[in-house]
Amino acid sequence: MTSILERYAERRPRAADVATAVAVCVCTLLGARISTSESTPPHALWPAWILVASSAAVLGSRSHPRATLAVTTAAAAALTALGYLPSPLLLAPVMTALYWLAARTDSRTTGIYAAATVTVLMATSLAGAPLGDDLILRTAGTVLWLLLPVSLGGRSRFRRAYLESVQARAAHAERTREEEARLRVAEERLRIARELHDAVAHHMAVAHAQAGTAAHLAETHPEQTRKILADLVGTTTSALLELRATVGVLRRTAGPDTDPLEPAPGLDRLPDLVASCASAGLTVTVATEGPARPLSPGVDLTAYRIIQEALTNATKHAPDHTARVRLHYDTARLLVSVTNDGAAHETAVPPVPGGGYGLMGMRERAHSVGGDLRAGPRPEGGFEVAAVLPLRPRTAADYPAGPRPEESR
Repeated sequence: MTSILERYAERRPRAADVATAVAVCVCTLLGARISTSESTPPHALWPAWILVASSAAVLGSRSHPRATLAVTTAAAAALTALGYLPSPLLLAPVMTALYWLAARTDSRTTGIYAAATVTVLMATSLAGAPLGDDLILRTAGTVLWLLLPVSLGGRSRFRRAYLESVQARAAHAERTREEEARLRVAEERLRIARELHDAVAHHMAVAHAQAGTAAHLAETHPEQTRKILADLVGTTTSALLELRATVGVLRRTAGPDTDPLEPAPGLDRLPDLVASCASAGLTVTVATEGPARPLSPGVDLTAYRIIQEALTNATKHAPDHTARVRLHYDTARLLVSVTNDGAAHETAVPPVPGGGYGLMGMRERAHSVGGDLRAGPRPEGGFEVAAVLPLRPRTAADYPAGPRPEESR
């Protein structure tokens, strides 16, 4: 019932204040007629104006609880000093003011004002009537009736604070959920963009080189031209298949009848990559050091994509049309390096204004599995891409407390 009245008072505060003032006025008029065998209320009419003033002051209890309490306490003190019994009906204006004081202010302020009110009313009540059987009503009764609205008002304040904290937590959780969703969408867009770049850029670079070579040899070496054109068909077919597999991730549903997509490429497809580069005129040598160790799918894909992007750059920029791939298997990591004797790749000829996405994508791939990558000109000439990748990608549990390495960059 209390919560229902509070909700109604919040929706229609003015109507609630008027209704409260009228009810308090009626209660006070009835309380002025209550007496005991030891006390008889005065019969003068002028105290009625005090009751009206006290009840009217209740209209401001919501916005000015301290002033309202002072006015109602003064009116109640005047009545009890005249010999009126401090019954709960007579103290209704003071009790209303105490409720709103406890509901609108802090506990310390409420305690100070409530103690002063109880002291004043007990003193005037005892001074206005001789001691008798109603001593308990004028002392303990006054204290209990005045503490009741203080308790109810404090409960209302705590309840309102609790609801506000729940709403704040819900709003924070909603914002956090939206931010997490936006972050996941951004990460997925970045991953798809990286896959499209690695797949399309490599095959298009190789196809461009094959087409240029075929055009150059068309008249003088027709047999070799036909072989290059056949390789060109294979290159474009591979590009279409990888593009279809990447875009198919966006169209794939979670149904049980969904056709599985082509497995992600790994180092087992390195010979095919070398062959496609050879058909484009780039001679690639591969050296493996140490016994080959099994790689996780993420690290396997990362190593393949880094080599693929590095060879794509070498196809476009290496003047001697040669490149060297070195794989060194350690106990817990894989070292990948791709070198050539040509000019700097994307640092020399950026594909788009503001820098190259190939080198940036390679770094992002290496960091995503807990590795690292550096790329730049070699001291003896040429260009080198070197990556250090763990055999197993690091998880959140592997990181110590604090920001992750890639988050601190």
